[in-house]
Amino acid sequence: MLVRPPAPARPGPSLRPGRISSANDELDTYVIGRLGPSKPLTLVPSSQAIASASIRLALVGGYTPRRCGIATFTADTYASLVEGRDNLVVDVYALTRANDTVPVEAPVCGTICDSDPSSYIEAAARIEHSGADTVWLQHEFGLFGGPAGNMILELVDRIAVPLVITLHTVLADPDPAQMAVMQRLVARASKLVVMSERARLLLARVYGAGDQQVVLIPHGAPDRPFGRSDEFKEKFGFVGRKILATFGLLSPGKGIEAVISALPAIVAAHPEALYCIIGATHPNLLARDGEAYRERLQALARSFGVEEHIHWVDAFLDTGELLDLIEAADIFVTPYPGAAQSTSGTLSYAVALGKAVVSTPYSHAAELLADDHGVLVPFNSSEAIAQEVNALLESPERLQRLQKRAYARGREMIWPEFASRCMDVLNDVQVSVPIRSRPAMLGLSGLLRICDDTGILQHSIYGVPDRAHGYCVDDNARALMLMNRLGEEAEPHRSRMAMIFAAFVQSAWNPDRSEFRNFMGFRREWLEEVGSEDSCGRTLWALGAAVKESPLLSLRHWARDLFDISGLSAIDFRSPRATAFAMLGADYLLETAPSHELATTILGDGADRLMSLFAAVDQPDWRWFETRLAYDNSRLCEAMIRAGLRLDRDDYTRCGLTALEWLMALQTAPAGHFRPIGSDSFSNDFAGPQPFDQQPVEIWAAMDACLAAFDATSEPGWRDEASRAFEWFSGRNDRGVIVGDVESGTCHDGINPRGLNLNQGAESVLAYQLAHCTLQHIGHA
Repeated sequence: MLVRPPAPARPGPSLRPGRISSANDELDTYVIGRLGPSKPLTLVPSSQAIASASIRLALVGGYTPRRCGIATFTADTYASLVEGRDNLVVDVYALTRANDTVPVEAPVCGTICDSDPSSYIEAAARIEHSGADTVWLQHEFGLFGGPAGNMILELVDRIAVPLVITLHTVLADPDPAQMAVMQRLVARASKLVVMSERARLLLARVYGAGDQQVVLIPHGAPDRPFGRSDEFKEKFGFVGRKILATFGLLSPGKGIEAVISALPAIVAAHPEALYCIIGATHPNLLARDGEAYRERLQALARSFGVEEHIHWVDAFLDTGELLDLIEAADIFVTPYPGAAQSTSGTLSYAVALGKAVVSTPYSHAAELLADDHGVLVPFNSSEAIAQEVNALLESPERLQRLQKRAYARGREMIWPEFASRCMDVLNDVQVSVPIRSRPAMLGLSGLLRICDDTGILQHSIYGVPDRAHGYCVDDNARALMLMNRLGEEAEPHRSRMAMIFAAFVQSAWNPDRSEFRNFMGFRREWLEEVGSEDSCGRTLWALGAAVKESPLLSLRHWARDLFDISGLSAIDFRSPRATAFAMLGADYLLETAPSHELATTILGDGADRLMSLFAAVDQPDWRWFETRLAYDNSRLCEAMIRAGLRLDRDDYTRCGLTALEWLMALQTAPAGHFRPIGSDSFSNDFAGPQPFDQQPVEIWAAMDACLAAFDATSEPGWRDEASRAFEWFSGRNDRGVIVGDVESGTCHDGINPRGLNLNQGAESVLAYQLAHCTLQHIGHA
C-alpha cells in the first residue's frame, strides 16, 4: 500500500555518524548515513505551550554562557521576544566550539559545533522537523567555521521556511570569500536586519540587496531609570570621582590607547577623574598571546603617570553588573580607531542609560549621536578626546543636557521596542496558505501571450515576452502536447496553435545530421546544428503523444512519420532523462501501434538501461538511478512504470514504484505539503534535496508519475499524491504563494527563498497547463 506517512522524516545529508546536541537527555541518539537518521527524529517539546503557539521561531546564534557580544545579544533577543507573548515559541540553537564542555540549558534546545559542517546540517534537519515557521540567524563572520564563516551556508541552504538574518557586520570592502558568503546570504534571506543606515546602504550598493528586503532595527538596550549615577558610584566606591568608562572584550582595535594618552590632560584639569576599562581580554587573544595586550596598556598608563586614574575590571560581567557599572559613569567613551566598526552594543547601552558619549565617528556612532545626542571626535586623536571630556566635566549643565538627550533617544531602542519591531518582521514573513478550490479549466491568454506565428518564446521578463532568447524545440514540443490535450472549448486556438508548434518541431529536424536542433533565434535562424539529447528525447515524447492524442488526423500521420524517421537517435542516448522522455513517447505510440518495432526497442532498451543504472546506485537510503538528484526526476520513475505495464515486465514496474515512493517521500515537507526537489540540489552526490529554487515542471512530472503508479497498482493514494502536488500551484507550498493564475492560465517561474520568481516563461506556463490536464484526467479516472 502507498506510501507516505502523514509527516515523513525529511532526510538531510551528513558527513559522519553523530548526534544532535540537546539540552534534553531524552532526545534519541541516531546514526547519520548519506541521507540522515536511520529512524524518524524524536522531537523534544519546548518548555512553552507549543499547541497554543501561532508562531514558532528558531533563533540561531551564539548564546550565553558563551562569552561574546553575539551570545549576549542573542540571549537578550530571546528574553525580549518571549516576554508577555504566549503566541510565540522560540527555540534557541546555540553555536559552540569543539570540545566545549559548558553545559547548555533551556531555552537552548540544540547546539551547533562551529567547526563541524555536519553539525550545521543536523541542526537544519532538526529545525525542519520542529515545525519552525521562521529561522532568525545572528550573523558575524567570526562566529562560524570555514573561510569567511562559510559553514553557516550548510544550514542556510537547507532552510525552507522564511529566513531572517541580523547582520552584525556589513563590510564595505569584502574579500572574495566574504563576498561569496554574503551574496549567498542575501539570496537566501527573506529579510536582512541591520542596525545602521550605513549598513542598509552598503547592502544595496555592494551586495545587491533589495529595498524591501532590508529592515533597520536599532540595537536593543536596557530600560532603566535616568540619573542614578551617584547611587552606583557609591556601590562601587567611586564617590567624589568623575567616571569615564569603556566596555568591551579587550583587544587591539578598540582604540583604548587614545583614551589613556588623553588622561594626562584630563587629570591635570580634573584630578578626580577615573577611567574604568571594563572587560576581560578577548578569549581568542588570550589563547594566543595571554595578557600581553593588557600589560602593554598598563605600561602605557605608567609611562604617562596615570595608572592610579585607571580602574581595570578584568572580568566578563553578567548583564546586571555591567549595567550598574555603566550607570556609575558620567561619560562613556567609544574610541574605535576606524570607520569599519559598524555596530556597537555598548554604545547602545550607554545611550539608553543616559550617558554622555564621546566617540569616534564610526558608522553606528555617527548615526546614533547625530543632532547633539553625543560628541564626535576624530579618529586616533587623544587631544580631541581630552578637549571634549574636559569641556563636559567643566560644564555640569551641558553634561546633564547631553545625558538627557541621550536617554530620550534611547527610549527608541529599549528591548520592548526592539522586540516589537522584530515581531513586525516575523509577522511580515509568516507564510499563510490560501484556500483555493480546484479549477475546472484554465484560461489561455497567459499562454497565447508568449506565442507568435513561429512558435512559443522561451522566456518572459515578468509577463512581457523576451524576444532576446528566441525559441527552443523543448517548449514547442511541450506546447504541441498541450494543444492535443485541450478540449474543444479551446478552439479555434487549439488547432491553429497545434499546427504552428508542429511546424516548429518539423523545422527543428536536421536531416543532414539525423538529429533535432533545439535553439532558434527570434529572426528564425537556427543557432546550432544539433540539440541536446534531452531536447531530442522531449521531441520524440511529443511526437509519440501526438500520434495517440491529436484530434487532427493529419497531425497524427505527420507525427508517426517523423517519429519513424527520427526515433533511431534514441537508441544511442546516454542521458537518463533523454532515455525516459523517448520511452514515454514510444509508449504512447505503442498504444496505437502495438507492433511498432522501433518504439518497442526504444522502450525495452531504455528500461534495461535505467534498470542497470538503478542497480548500480541503489542503496537502502538512496533508492535512485543516479548519485545525485536533478530536474524532471519523476520522469525516470514514470518511464519505468509505463515500460513495465506496456511490456508486461513486473521488474520494470517494481523499480519505478520503488524509486517513486522514495522520491515522493523526499518531496514531502514535514507539514505535509508537496515540496519539489530544488534546483540547488543538482550538484551534490548522495545529498538530500535542498528546498530552492522550486520549479513548476517538477510538479507536472510528479503528477504524471503518480498517475502511472495508480494505473499500475489501482491504489487511490497515488491519485491523492498527484492532487497534493497540484496544490503547490494554488498556494500550498513553502511560501504560501499562488504560483499559477487560473483566469489567464499563466504561471510564475517558481519559488525561491524570498517568494515568487515573478517571471512567466514558457516552461512554467506549459507545466501548469499540462499539470491541470493531468488533474482533469485523474478526476475522470
